[in-house]
Amino acid sequence: MLTSVILDKHQGSKMGQLCGRCMQLLCDFVAFVQRMTSELVHSIKECLAVISKCSCLKQNGSKTRQLYKPILQPHERVTAQEFLQQIERGFEMSPLGKDPLEALRILAFSENPGLQQSAALYYLHMSQHMNVPLPAEHLEPFYALLRSADLEVQQMSSLSLVNFLLEGNIDKETVVQMGLLEPILDLLESEDPTVQCNSCACTMTLAVSESNREAIGAARGITPLLSLANSYDPRVQQNAVGAILNLTQSERIQLVLCKEGALPVLTLLLESPDSEVQYYSCAALSNIAANTQHHEAMLRIGDRFLLRTLISLLSSSVDKVSSQACVCLRNLATRADTQAELVAEDVLPRLCSLLASSSKDVCHAAVALLWVLSQYPHNQDALVCTELLQSLGMLLSVHTTDPVIAGHAACIIKNLNLSKYGQRIIESPCVEGLLQTMLSIDIQEDSLLYVLSCLAELAKQEGATLRMVKWMDEPLTKRLVRLAGQREHTEPSFQAASIIQHLIDHEKMMLLLKCHIREIQAYLRNFLTHREVRFQQVAISTFCRLQADPEFSSAFRKSQMAKLLQQVRQQTEETQELLRAAICHADS
Repeated sequence: MLTSVILDKHQGSKMGQLCGRCMQLLCDFVAFVQRMTSELVHSIKECLAVISKCSCLKQNGSKTRQLYKPILQPHERVTAQEFLQQIERGFEMSPLGKDPLEALRILAFSENPGLQQSAALYYLHMSQHMNVPLPAEHLEPFYALLRSADLEVQQMSSLSLVNFLLEGNIDKETVVQMGLLEPILDLLESEDPTVQCNSCACTMTLAVSESNREAIGAARGITPLLSLANSYDPRVQQNAVGAILNLTQSERIQLVLCKEGALPVLTLLLESPDSEVQYYSCAALSNIAANTQHHEAMLRIGDRFLLRTLISLLSSSVDKVSSQACVCLRNLATRADTQAELVAEDVLPRLCSLLASSSKDVCHAAVALLWVLSQYPHNQDALVCTELLQSLGMLLSVHTTDPVIAGHAACIIKNLNLSKYGQRIIESPCVEGLLQTMLSIDIQEDSLLYVLSCLAELAKQEGATLRMVKWMDEPLTKRLVRLAGQREHTEPSFQAASIIQHLIDHEKMMLLLKCHIREIQAYLRNFLTHREVRFQQVAISTFCRLQADPEFSSAFRKSQMAKLLQQVRQQTEETQELLRAAICHADS
C-alpha cells in the first residue's frame, strides 16, 4: 500500500522534470521500501502468532475490559433484575429449581463481568451453606465462570467448586464428565495465587478417583502441578503437592510423573520448612517406592541423597512426617545393599526413639521398617543390641493388645534369634512381652500365630525355657492349653502345644498344668488322630513326659489313652512295612 501511494503521486505530477539519475534513485528507494515492508509484515505476523499462543492471554484477558465496555443485552438486564428479586425474597421456590438455574446460565455466559460476578457470588454462597447434593445441570454455568476473563469471577467460582467437592455435594467423576477439568487445569497457569490455590485444591480433590487421575494425566495437568509445587505461596505449594500425592496412587501416572521430572522435585521438598509439604512429598515418594522399578532412579538422585534425607526425617518432631519417612524407607529397602546402607547410616538409634513414641502410627511404621531390616542376615548381628531389644520389649509390654505391633515384633525377634548373639534376646524383656501379647491377642488375628511361632522357636533353647517358666502363671497356662485345644485354627494349636511340650520338664510348669488335665487329654487325643505326622509326634512326646507324673499317669489309664497310642503304633508299623516293601521293589 505504501509503495503504490508513492508511485501514484509522482506519476501524476512533475515526473517529466526528473533526470535519469534522480529517476534511478527514486526507483531504488521504492524497491527498498517494498523489501522492508514485506519483511516488516512477516515479522508482525510471527510476533502476533507467538503472542496468541501464550497462556497469559487466557488468564489476563480480564484487562481487556479496560478497552471496551460490554453492552448489557435487554434479556440480560431483565434476568439480572428478576434474579435480584428472587434473592431478596430468599427464593420462595427451591434455590436449585429451574428458574434460578436458567438465570444463572444467562448471567454466567454473559460478556458482562458484573453479571458473571453475581452468578459466581451466588454459587459461592450456596457452597458455604448448602448441605444437599448439587444437581449435575448446575455444573454447566461453571464452564463459563471458570473461563471468565474477570479475575474475581475466577476466584469465586473456583473456590465454590472446591467447597462443593470437599463437602461431597457434587460427584467427582461428574465434574470431569461435564468438561470442567480443562478450565480447572488452565487456571493452574494463572498468575493469581488465589486462583492457583483453588485450582490446585480442585485437582487434588478430583484426583482421589482412579478415572479422574487418568483424565488429569491425559490432559497434561502434571507439568503445571510440578511447577506450582515450587511456588513461594505456602497454600499453593501445599495443594499442588497434595494433588501430586493423590496422582501417585495410579501406577500409570507414576510413570508419567517420573518422566516429567517429579522425583527431584519431591525429593527437594522433603527439606521444606512446611511440615505439610514434607508429609505430602514423603507420602508421594512412598507410593512411587512401592513400585520397585522406580528404585534405581530414586536412589540415583544426588548420590543417595534421598536415603540420607529420609533418615534425617525420622527425627522429625511431627509424627506423621517421621511415620511416613519410615514407610518410604521400608518400601525402598527391598535390596540387601540398601538395607545394609540403612544400618550403616546409624538408623537404629532413631528407630529406637520412634518405638517409644506415644503415637501408634509412628510405632507401627517403625516396627515395620525394623522387620524388613531384620530379614537381611548380614544385618542381624548389628540389630541384636541391648538398646533395640529393650525398646522392643517395652513396645510389647505397652501395646499388648495391638496385633500389628505384636506380629511385627515377633517376626523381628524370630529373625534375630538366628544371630550368633541370640542369647541377648533371652536376657531381654522380649520374652515377657511376647507372653503378655499371647494372653491378649485374639485368635482370629494372624499376629497371634507369629507370636506363638516365635515363642515355640525360643522354647527350644534351655535358657529361654527357664526365662519363660519364670513368667508363667495360671492365666498364661490356661491360655496356652486352650489355644492347643481349639480345632478351628490348626497352626496356632500346633505351636501352643509345642511350647507346652518344651516347658513340661520344669516342676513349676507341671504343677500349673495339673489344673488342666482334662483339656490336655482332649487335645492329645485330637493330635494323635491327626493326619499330619508332626501333630502325632508332639502328642507322643508330650504324653511320655507327662506320664512320669502320677496324677497324669492315672488320668491317662482311666481315659484309655494307651489304647489310642496302640492304634497309632499299629498304623505306623503298617506304614513302615509298606515303605520297606516299596524300597525293596525300587532297589530290585
